[in-house]
Amino acid sequence: MGDVGRIQDVKKNTIAMSTSTSTTTPSSSSTPPSVKYPRPSWFKVWAHAARPHTLTASIAPVIVGHAITVSTLLLPTEHHASFSTLHLPSITLAWAAFACLIQLGTNLHNDYADFVKGADDEHRVGQPRATQKGWLTPSQTAYASAFCVSLALAIGYPLCIVPSTTSTVSESNIDGLFLFIILSSAFNAVAYTGGPYPLGYIGLEHVSIGYSGLGDLFVLLYFGFVATIGLPYLVVMHAGLMGVEEEHDVLSSSTTVSLFFGNGGEEGILFLSFLASIPVGFLATAIIVVNNLRDRTTDVKAGKRTMAVRFGERFARCEYGLLVLFSYASLLMACFTYFTEDVYQMSRYWILLPIISFPIAMPQLRAVAFGGKDGAALNDHVGGTAKVQFLFCILLSIGLRKVYSGAITATTTTNI
Repeated sequence: MGDVGRIQDVKKNTIAMSTSTSTTTPSSSSTPPSVKYPRPSWFKVWAHAARPHTLTASIAPVIVGHAITVSTLLLPTEHHASFSTLHLPSITLAWAAFACLIQLGTNLHNDYADFVKGADDEHRVGQPRATQKGWLTPSQTAYASAFCVSLALAIGYPLCIVPSTTSTVSESNIDGLFLFIILSSAFNAVAYTGGPYPLGYIGLEHVSIGYSGLGDLFVLLYFGFVATIGLPYLVVMHAGLMGVEEEHDVLSSSTTVSLFFGNGGEEGILFLSFLASIPVGFLATAIIVVNNLRDRTTDVKAGKRTMAVRFGERFARCEYGLLVLFSYASLLMACFTYFTEDVYQMSRYWILLPIISFPIAMPQLRAVAFGGKDGAALNDHVGGTAKVQFLFCILLSIGLRKVYSGAITATTTTNI
């Protein structure tokens, strides 16, 4: 009986200890699991947590947006006089840095929150996570995430300020839409996985984009549309108050609206950016789809209801196939519906250049969409899909430059 009493006391103490550690601060889960694996170097540990190899998904859409912006502004038109003082390289670097820091913050918070929520345990089939392996404490990854997101906000906020002819910065020259993009991106970095920190401080500890099945939509919106259109929109915003338009709101001038929202020719930089963002976003979403397909077994145990968990393996494989195939099909839409003016008749086919990457996409399609690979066997295809997206975007950027350089040549020849 004495032994039974001691066992009961141990159980009570264990329950009390687990209850006392259930708070909303990252330090509440700061005790790492017992280290079962050799600890790598300091650099490799943080690389496991931050996953810098995933940054191609953030950089690729910025490259496409930059190609669209530069190519469009090179066209000979009197409206481009207002862009002569535009500091495009610095704006591009700032936007790229913001996008990368948001992704790093998301990755680090995911490392923290998935461990706290139980999605990353000893049965994980994906790449090793620093918190899961006991190499970092949850508090370390949570605070590192907060640092990256804070730095992203510090870089992103100045981009919301519309240049003015006066030195006074007032509420009237803060672009509300872009400010929303900056703030929502920062919020989504921690809300994607959720967890007690820092959302617990505002009563939103149960909010999670990824756990609710909205992760695919989030990636499409922010790693497709927002990341691609962001730079061209910044050009609209920063150039709209310069030169001939300096006294008007950035989108109030009919000239500016025609230039950036028109269809075809030198017009419609934002519309073209939207068209380009479709395949960029589809391929970015395909990365998260194969990731969720791989992790669906452990996600079920952790209550992570991704699309692969909600609708099953077959749905996820079909979704992946459609996303990849529609990415390439969208190039045909852009070629034959957007570049319809005579000056593009010879050069518009350059927009189809990303089709060269399709042979690299085929092994991914065979394994994920049409094959039976599952679990850890899909690890290579998460990275493989990311490589397809990056190469696709590089080729798309080159193709866009070729389309517009051909149009410039055709225009010059016609004028002669």
